Amino acid sequence: GAGELRCRWVPPVPGAAPAARPAMPLPESPFRSPALAALDAAARALLAPGFWALNQLLDLRPTTAERRRRRQSPCGWCRGCAAWALAGPVLAVLLLLSLPVTALGLLLWLPLQAARSPFVYQHTAAAAPAKPWDLRQRRTFTFLSANLCLLPSGLAKFSNLGQTPQRAADIARQLPPPLSESFPPDADILCLQEVFDAAAATCLRRRLGRVFPHIISEVGTGGLCRGRLRLLGSGLFLASRFPVLAAAFHSFPNGAREDAMADKGLLLVQVLLGSARHRRVVGYIGCTHLQAPAGDGAVREAQLTLALRWLQQFQQEQEQSGDVVAFDVLCGDLNFDNCSPDQLNQRHQLFKVYQDPCRRAPGAPIPCCSCPMLCPPALSPPVSHRHCPPHPCRTLSSPSGRRQFLAGPILTSGQPDATFPGPWRGRRLDYVVFRPRPPMTPLSPQDVAAVSFITRLAMCSDHLPVALSLHVVPGAP
Repeated sequence: GAGELRCRWVPPVPGAAPAARPAMPLPESPFRSPALAALDAAARALLAPGFWALNQLLDLRPTTAERRRRRQSPCGWCRGCAAWALAGPVLAVLLLLSLPVTALGLLLWLPLQAARSPFVYQHTAAAAPAKPWDLRQRRTFTFLSANLCLLPSGLAKFSNLGQTPQRAADIARQLPPPLSESFPPDADILCLQEVFDAAAATCLRRRLGRVFPHIISEVGTGGLCRGRLRLLGSGLFLASRFPVLAAAFHSFPNGAREDAMADKGLLLVQVLLGSARHRRVVGYIGCTHLQAPAGDGAVREAQLTLALRWLQQFQQEQEQSGDVVAFDVLCGDLNFDNCSPDQLNQRHQLFKVYQDPCRRAPGAPIPCCSCPMLCPPALSPPVSHRHCPPHPCRTLSSPSGRRQFLAGPILTSGQPDATFPGPWRGRRLDYVVFRPRPPMTPLSPQDVAAVSFITRLAMCSDHLPVALSLHVVPGAP
């Protein structure tokens, strides 16, 4: 597929069988040639003035929280109007003046994207690796998925969020350090979406690199593809405690409207968990972000079909004789829920292969999940476009709080479903699903240990992270 790169790295494993195919290192730089990297840096320098002016112009749009602060401050509205009146025209003039330089930078930047690696790998040797796994004992693996909405500040305003540098720093401080209270302390894999801003991605890599030795970021490429201009990557970001054996990225070919400006797709990763009787013990993780507009169910349906095909194809290509698969998990923002009336995406074949622990059937979510880390037992993401409450955990534990701050079921048009009956639990767009293993395989996920929804980041994004813990126990030899 377009934007696809398959890389493979096989570290030495005591007692493991030798690799069946020659090893290929994961790319640690977007460009293999220093000359191409220098040209890309020059192109970005030429694009910077125009990008800055446009971002600052869009950033003048106030969020709900900013409007509230203006109302509470003396002469707040006057200062806001003065900023519009003075800064708006100046930024517009600067944007116009920068257009020739921007055009030159774009002409240099576009052809370079064809030579760019669709992801970058970071290995931090100083980070603590995962604890050794005694394969005779049960092991719990925890996967966390979070849409962080780390767009440039001006674009983030369209999601009623802004101040991307400050939010990125806040998120980085709250992401799981050892013995963390705000996140699962034993999180093994983080799958993040909408990490579009380069400075935010750098901040996350620096912070997470202390805990997760293996990070894949800068996923997806820009440039021209099928006659469309892509200005952003995929926004996907993956951090793992386990060594990455192989990785691949596939671009969705059918992005529409504003989503077509980003290289959305599916990131596939194979990790090494250990060895048993000269056999590799591996795990598979997929991280994705589907088409966003509510009315684009047909686009998402095709993307789900492609994702299922790519998941199966990747595993077939990476499998070696004797491999033992401990888990097969798909994480991401699928941009549809399981409570709204439209059931096109809810009935996709993917949910017959992968199990969603938070749903009973299409259109029938499980009303209560085991959430040991949170007060509210209800399914709660994403937070609506209103400003977030000062005490999210306490507020979302009450029906009135959920109705006020959580986005509810919608119609196919995207409008709220005013006729929705029953308790208000919010739309869940973020998923962590797993493929159950046959009972007679050497290792099998036997049950779901916990499903957690983390309200800690409710002030930093318009989604709530979701975490799934799986028990994996020894099975047949």
